[in-house]
Amino acid sequence: MNITETKLKDAFIIDPVAHGDERGSFHEGFSRQRLAEVSGYEFDVAQANHSRSTLHILRGLHYQVENVQAKMVWANSGEIYDVIADLRRSSPSFGQWYAAKLSGNNKRRLFVPEGFAHGFLVLSETAEITYLTSDIYNPAGERFLRWNCPEIGIEWPVDDPTLNMRDANAPCFSACETYA
Repeated sequence: MNITETKLKDAFIIDPVAHGDERGSFHEGFSRQRLAEVSGYEFDVAQANHSRSTLHILRGLHYQVENVQAKMVWANSGEIYDVIADLRRSSPSFGQWYAAKLSGNNKRRLFVPEGFAHGFLVLSETAEITYLTSDIYNPAGERFLRWNCPEIGIEWPVDDPTLNMRDANAPCFSACETYA
């Protein structure tokens, strides 16, 4: 598995290396030890989540201020445009965003550390997404960042995605709770 730093501090792309023969293939999707060796981050999984969405559904950007979560995200099938924004005031990448295409074909994972907002846009007819989190989901601690906030300036590949009302009415960056 290859682990590569992104332009945002502490966020990493993980590219599994597939091994195959006439019977099929195998790849190691995640190694806690390898991530710790490269990043110094100990990722302990508390919850596994699965999401299925259709073309141009945008979910996010979400984050937790209680039960703050690191995440490991990938697409089991289909393709998504996965986006993170750094909300840590002490970070040199505070207020910056990063995006990666994750798909069932490329098997790429995105490691999102605590203190980031996360969201994704489905680029295929359907997509099945799995994400592991370092803490449990706490609805009372969930917060939202507007997907098209000009203060962040995320460059989405679609201008008018399908959103739920909560995501469509999320606050912009300057009105969001952030982390130390």
